[in-house]
Amino acid sequence: MPLALLALAVGAFGIGTTEFVSMGLLPQVAGTFGVSIPLAGWIITAYALGVVVGAPTLTALTHARPRRQVLLGLMVLFTAGHVATALAPTFATLVGARFLTGLAHGAFFGASAVVARALAPAGKEGRAMSLVFAGLTVANVVGVPLGTWVGQQAGWRLTYGLVGLLGVGTLAAIAALVPDVRVGTGSLRGELAAFGRGQVWLTLLITVIGFGGLFTVLSYVSPLLTEVSGLAESSVSWVLVLFGLGATFGNLLGGRLADWSVQRTLVMGMSGLVVVYVVLFAVASSPLAAAAGVFAFAFVAFSLSSSIQTRGIVAAGGGASMASAAMQAGFNTGNAMGAFLGGVVIDAGFGYASTALVAAGLSVVGLAVLAVAARADATGRAPLDPAVAAVPAQRRRAVAQHVEEAGA
Repeated sequence: MPLALLALAVGAFGIGTTEFVSMGLLPQVAGTFGVSIPLAGWIITAYALGVVVGAPTLTALTHARPRRQVLLGLMVLFTAGHVATALAPTFATLVGARFLTGLAHGAFFGASAVVARALAPAGKEGRAMSLVFAGLTVANVVGVPLGTWVGQQAGWRLTYGLVGLLGVGTLAAIAALVPDVRVGTGSLRGELAAFGRGQVWLTLLITVIGFGGLFTVLSYVSPLLTEVSGLAESSVSWVLVLFGLGATFGNLLGGRLADWSVQRTLVMGMSGLVVVYVVLFAVASSPLAAAAGVFAFAFVAFSLSSSIQTRGIVAAGGGASMASAAMQAGFNTGNAMGAFLGGVVIDAGFGYASTALVAAGLSVVGLAVLAVAARADATGRAPLDPAVAAVPAQRRRAVAQHVEEAGA
């Protein structure tokens, strides 16, 4: 299992780098094409929309194929998208290339999450998924700061070209290390049946709204740090290292928390995000405090990734492949929404720090949706686990009967 997860983590590293490095390169992209920074933010939105479209579409088209073949095909698409990005002659072409690149993202993470759970020992599924997602968080420690620095020194095109080379390396790692695991062997109709369950949609809504706040702030973190906090442009890369460290530590803790309690982890984490965003808004003018805030919201947000992914897979029951991919679409719908809302408040004249207040509001709404979902599960109106269709009292009687029979 560790070697296979390592290969998947390499792919996650490449995807994490390309997703988050754009936030630090917006000023350079804007300068190349003579557009405003909020308009340059469309490369973030386009990538996210590519994930939203590609996650369910490509997963549906490949649901019956062995996972290794699927992962290899997605990496080919990923690499081709980076070639198109690095060579884009116009801003419109660049936006289209980022959309193309994003198509592979959601389906890759969806397939990887299902494979990780299939290979993991019982009771350690959350930790297995967190190891895969560690590639994404480590990208924020190494890939994103390094890519931002390269983009600032030698141009953003070189950054995306180097990520394309990383895609080639990922192809080799997957071919050598990932076994030919077959998962989700049911029909496509069976996979799609998961979307007839209310808890699947509630989990997706929690993901979109609750995690959208992360991208509301992160999409404009570079101008926030330079224009509000007063940091030099060369210091942004180091603050992004802090973001990556926070994401990495949060993700590793989150895997264990998911195995402990998904619901409690989500409640505590999303409540913590509200506090962190409000404090970040209040201290944004201080360079040290703003840097600490970036570390804090990365740590808290990524500690929730395994739990929300687990919730989606449990809610989907047998339709895990499609639901897992849909979760990635949900994350990136939040990404697109966050980048858009951040651009709106900035263009309205409220300043870059105001994105933190928008993020706090989104987290509050996400908590409210989580409360509705938990209530629906507790009353039995919409059980989280499709195999459990009884109200709590009936569940307790069923468990007591099972224990009694086991003792006999």
